[in-house]
Amino acid sequence: MIVIENNTDSNFTDIRAIANEVWPKTYGSILGQAQFDYMMNMMYSVASLQMQANEKQHHFILAKENGRAVGFASYEFNCNQISKTKIHKIYILSTQQGKGIGKVLLDYIVKEAKRQDNKALFLNVNKYNSAQHFYKKLGFEITVEEVIDIGQGYVMDDYVMEKSIL
Repeated sequence: MIVIENNTDSNFTDIRAIANEVWPKTYGSILGQAQFDYMMNMMYSVASLQMQANEKQHHFILAKENGRAVGFASYEFNCNQISKTKIHKIYILSTQQGKGIGKVLLDYIVKEAKRQDNKALFLNVNKYNSAQHFYKKLGFEITVEEVIDIGQGYVMDDYVMEKSIL
């Protein structure tokens, strides 16, 4: 049985371990090594994760099975001062994908977003990431395409996907 817990580890040990396992498989063929390394440090260093949680008010949750972290997500209520919740991250260990863990995480976020009177969820997904099919299956729709400058001459080439939760 999957249990959702708030992350309480200030070193983000489980989150970093999952990202280190999943990111190479997800983005290894999409990004060059230099951009991959830059983005991992930019998003998953302990200092960056602490800043996301403490300054940007991102909520980090873990999906656990038998006490073992098998996935995680982060999200932000009222993102950009609108009543929508942004899902910043959602990753499941490769060996655990296809078991409904992502849906359990999303259902939890929907419940929490509704408590905040948010009307929709939205997220960015790389145009070449097959996860966009997972989101479409759960009712998300592509609303816009955007290219985001992330520094060092790198960009993220994404779809923004949204789902109403009314």
